[in-house]
Amino acid sequence: MGDTTDKPSDLQKQSSLSVSEEIELQGHIIDSLLLPKILDEITVLGGDFSIDEISIGHSRSDSSRAQIKVTAPDDETLQTILTQIAQHGAVPLEQHDCLLAQADMGGAFPEGFYCTTNQKTEIRVDGNWIPVSLQEMDCGIVVSKDHKSAHCLPMADVQEGELVVLGTRGTRVFPIDRGAPEVAGFSFMNSTVSSEKPKGVTVREIAAEMRRAKQGAGKILVVAGPAVVHTGSRAYFSELIREGYVNLLFAGNALATHDIEESFYGTSLGISMEHGGSSEEGHEHHLRSINRIRRLGSIQNAVEQGVLTSGIMYECVKNQVPFLLAGSIRDDGPLPDVITDTVDAQRKMRELLEGVSFCLMIATTLHSIAVGNLLPASVRVVCVDINPATVTKLADRGTFQTVGLVTDVEPFLRVLLDEINKGS
Repeated sequence: MGDTTDKPSDLQKQSSLSVSEEIELQGHIIDSLLLPKILDEITVLGGDFSIDEISIGHSRSDSSRAQIKVTAPDDETLQTILTQIAQHGAVPLEQHDCLLAQADMGGAFPEGFYCTTNQKTEIRVDGNWIPVSLQEMDCGIVVSKDHKSAHCLPMADVQEGELVVLGTRGTRVFPIDRGAPEVAGFSFMNSTVSSEKPKGVTVREIAAEMRRAKQGAGKILVVAGPAVVHTGSRAYFSELIREGYVNLLFAGNALATHDIEESFYGTSLGISMEHGGSSEEGHEHHLRSINRIRRLGSIQNAVEQGVLTSGIMYECVKNQVPFLLAGSIRDDGPLPDVITDTVDAQRKMRELLEGVSFCLMIATTLHSIAVGNLLPASVRVVCVDINPATVTKLADRGTFQTVGLVTDVEPFLRVLLDEINKGS
């Protein structure tokens, strides 16, 4: 026998939804599947929608526009929905200035602060839309006292009395048009991580993008792990530095330590880089390498005094490539150049990131995720790792623009260098 329980009709459901807001979407909302994604989020979060107007672009270069009425049972639910879909570029049709409040203490935002994404953002102040600079995810927005400028700021750095944006009112996000025509041949940017992708084509396009950056399109940041040394790849990496394809290096204590260990002892983690076997007392080599550099005061001093004469860190010093080594609880030593305060390391990374247009992450999960969190969505990111989970974690934490290449470090760097030289 069927269920005889009274069920609310669609009309009754609609009548229970009592608050609403008109929102607008513009851009490549159809071919990027942004429109159905937003409509799905509205219903999942407990709301409803009706599309009042829609105009669809006829070609890939044309943008589309949709005007949608979002309805919810109460204001709290509506605000939750509006906050979520604002991250995808949904803007209330009725425009208001953003809400501002003074920070009542240093090191923490007022309750209800606007939490940023890594995508281009503007806020409305005194009737004018102004761009938010230093775009970064998981920050707040601080507005200047004259209301003429705004920038993203980590909560640890906010000062008492600074003007902080509250809520999503008067904010708008401009999502990357992932459905738009490809830019400068970087066509694989829309692909997902897979161990079966055509690696030759992908590496060729990475090489082309790095050549464009070198020719003036922006700076190249490389985030690298110690596997670059362990796999016998440091000669390729060193050549990339010499030829100007590395403008900035982020790494940890381990990459620098084992690179220097190979220069001093020909080993990495005590394993000979020549014959692959263990060396007598090889387990001490990295400690003795760290100690030697600490006695000299810095890696640069070791190079200038002729003690360190080869390797990745040597090439960085000789070619004036800035590097930042961020420490961890696991570090031996560490080397004197390592920044052991993680908050301080983040601050210095942010200072160095200006002008970066391309980021290559090689064989390091933790450093890749950390740097990914600091990058705006406009920076193209390629992550090379033998473990596909590294790329998945990057995307899950918001660095959606990441392209993954599942392969070992040594063949990747060898082929990359070959492709770069072919096009030079």
